Amino acid sequence: MADRLAGVRLAPFTTLRVGGRARAFAEAATADELVALVAAADRDGEPVLVLGGGSNVLISDEGFDGLVVRVGSRGVAVRDEGDRVVVTAQAGEDWDALVTRAVAEGWSGVECLSGIPGLVGSTPIQNVGAYGQDVSQTVTGVRVYDRRAGEVLDLDAAECGFAYRHSAFKADLARYVVLAVTYTLEKSGTSRPVAYQELAGRLGVKPGDRVTLHEARHAVLELRRGKGMVLDAADPDTCSAGSFFTNPVLDAGQAADLDRRAPGFPRHEMPDGAVKVPAAWLIEHAGFAKGYGRGPARISTKHTLALTNPGGHAVTGFPADPEEVALGVPHRAPHHGATAADLLALAREVRDGVEAKFGVTLVTEPILVGLHL
Repeated sequence: MADRLAGVRLAPFTTLRVGGRARAFAEAATADELVALVAAADRDGEPVLVLGGGSNVLISDEGFDGLVVRVGSRGVAVRDEGDRVVVTAQAGEDWDALVTRAVAEGWSGVECLSGIPGLVGSTPIQNVGAYGQDVSQTVTGVRVYDRRAGEVLDLDAAECGFAYRHSAFKADLARYVVLAVTYTLEKSGTSRPVAYQELAGRLGVKPGDRVTLHEARHAVLELRRGKGMVLDAADPDTCSAGSFFTNPVLDAGQAADLDRRAPGFPRHEMPDGAVKVPAAWLIEHAGFAKGYGRGPARISTKHTLALTNPGGHAVTGFPADPEEVALGVPHRAPHHGATAADLLALAREVRDGVEAKFGVTLVTEPILVGLHL
């Protein structure tokens, strides 16, 4: 089993670069190691935090009083099925690397999810999506360790409970550990129909048109970079967890109330009669402009949906702790970066301001560890 280390800082393992120390820390190089570490901790009654790419998490300044298991399992298997390919990736595979391969190989279905940081294992948990695509459109199976049953299970798409930025895994974070994800993709050099107006505009096509996979990926990366949503060590705005709030989905009564407060508000009609509202629009029109902040935490200067830690991006030197040397953790030079408390205070201010003006309660997208909004 992987070695356990004590007192490892968690901030370097997250894109927000905040978070205290773990009481114990271990890296799982395989799915079997991941299961063994979690199962052993469960038997001992030890709290467990499974950490992937750290791109969708905000960890308390007090850290985690238990075992943090970092997912490092690798491997991609591809099965040819005529006009489709079935791709099974281990949870520790880098997500954008998989998308890059899909575009290069002519596998259609995830091209609009380019540039999203994190690992494969997180994609079904969040039902990761962007620019009119989400992984529920291509995920056909997820292998998990069910901590409640104490066994490894293979779940089909219907059992995953996918909804907008949600899944059965997110609904019960303490139950399932994702080990591998299977995606079924079309063999095609062209994208799925472009479903997002902003992307269609960038591509110079109409919604519903198709473009090459390379064109779709290039346009998505351009859009994401323009919003500070592609990790870049030279750009402080990318020291974030991506979109901090989900776009609210309102029922007919809630939509009518918002229309009274903000006639003609931007909306996306959902198939069930609900209405999705851009959270960024609500935030901006509640008085929170790009770059707004108090203290070291701020709203991104490029996109109002991202809360950032601009002082946390500079990396220099070497780690002071011997265990961090073994993990390859870069030492962060002294800076005036934000704490988790700073970011949470800003998130509360934004949430409360939007609720006061529009009567809509924003919901956080990142997973909060040891914190409550």
